[in-house]
Amino acid sequence: MGKKDTDFKEFLNPNSLEVLTSCKVEPALRNLKPFDRFQFERLGYFCIDSNTTGENLVINRTVGLRDTWAKIQKKQQIGK
Repeated sequence: MGKKDTDFKEFLNPNSLEVLTSCKVEPALRNLKPFDRFQFERLGYFCIDSNTTGENLVINRTVGLRDTWAKIQKKQQIGK
């Protein structure tokens, strides 16, 4: 546990914000409202951000999926 006088921002991962632009998604996502939740298969769980507008769809990842396949491949390469 951190010290009470430590700014919580010191514990944030500086690489946690990843902004992707010009992405293509299923047209049905335009019908979702802020805070609606859904899953992109093999990527994780997401929700619509409150900053979404008619022109810009803003999607936040809430839970990512573990990449267990990469671990399996790495173990196989080490074993060769």
